[in-house]
Amino acid sequence: MFYNVLKAKDIVDLGDEKFKREVLMEDNDKNLSVIAIKKNEIIDTHTSICDAAVYVLDGEIELHFDAEKFKVDKGEILLFKRDTEHKVLALKDSKFLLIKI
Repeated sequence: MFYNVLKAKDIVDLGDEKFKREVLMEDNDKNLSVIAIKKNEIIDTHTSICDAAVYVLDGEIELHFDAEKFKVDKGEILLFKRDTEHKVLALKDSKFLLIKI
């Protein structure tokens, strides 16, 4: 086990990139990541192989599941089940924690 205090908002620096992911911890398919994405960028449709939680650290994103979409603001969390096809749209420059369990 290790101990470390991190400032989540400072973990990922996009620079000129549109999207960037930093994996903090992982165990097989389970992981904890911080993702940064620029406004109006999209993380294309994909399927999670684990149950997941998205916690928005900064900004505002929209998650699309089939015909439903959910706006998730700073400080909010969205939970969803494995095998759920979805995509992410950044409504603002955003950073979020992705927790796969």
